[in-house]
Amino acid sequence: MKIAIYGQNYAKDSTQKALEILVEVLLKHSVEIFVEHDFLSQQKEEILKNTQLNTFSELDESYDLLVSIGGDGTILRAITYVGDLGIPIVGINTGRLGFLATIQTDEIESALSEIFNGDYKISKRSLLSVTTSPNNNTIGETNFALNEIALSRKNTTSMITVETHLDGEYLTSYWADGLILSTPTGSTGYSLSCGGPVITPEANNFALTPIAPHNLSARPLIIPDKTSVTFKVDGREDQFLMSLDSRIVTLPNTTIVTVEKASFAIKMVERLEETFLDTLRKKLLWGEDRRN
Repeated sequence: MKIAIYGQNYAKDSTQKALEILVEVLLKHSVEIFVEHDFLSQQKEEILKNTQLNTFSELDESYDLLVSIGGDGTILRAITYVGDLGIPIVGINTGRLGFLATIQTDEIESALSEIFNGDYKISKRSLLSVTTSPNNNTIGETNFALNEIALSRKNTTSMITVETHLDGEYLTSYWADGLILSTPTGSTGYSLSCGGPVITPEANNFALTPIAPHNLSARPLIIPDKTSVTFKVDGREDQFLMSLDSRIVTLPNTTIVTVEKASFAIKMVERLEETFLDTLRKKLLWGEDRRN
């Protein structure tokens, strides 16, 4: 079995501890271990001396599993390595909320034992795919996002106008600081903080959420994930920002951005007792009242 490990590219005690435990557990199962090159270089001398650790700078179909150590943001960066290879991802949480990275450090051994025994489930997460016209090479091959695509103003305090079409039909022009198109996975991220709805991972929908809209009647909109969404930005500046999860590019206002559901999905490994509703209650503190 061939397993890749990816993590944050800076030293953090909790991350290093998780890596040490993970490597120890994996060695017991006699698997091939490959650690992302930059991540490994940040670790303590004890880890660096382990001759059983290989490194990788890119992945291929020979890998059986990718283990991400960090938070949800780390997984968002990890998917740029996985792409359409179909490699399942396990998330170990050393960050904060952890909607995707749900395995705690003290659960690593038990969780991996379950995984090696086949006692787990796969949650397929849809992605967004972006194309621009005229073609803009700043996006490159990683033109996909697991959480959201966000269009926003750049070097100005003035709002922008985002003309939006759904399947070629004009919807509206949002006057706002920006606009978010979110997947169900991303509905608990940036979109949620801007007033967007929570969407269960199995739902075949996306959400359009304006960022600080000036036209106060503008509200988040749920659309089918088979919808082709087209954006055209205008404003006082000649450029705007587009983010694909944590990756940001600058585009001219002449750019037409088209977003559709990607042709592939990301496979997240989940423990059998783990449910999205349980995660919501724990992470968002639903139903809790400090007065009790």
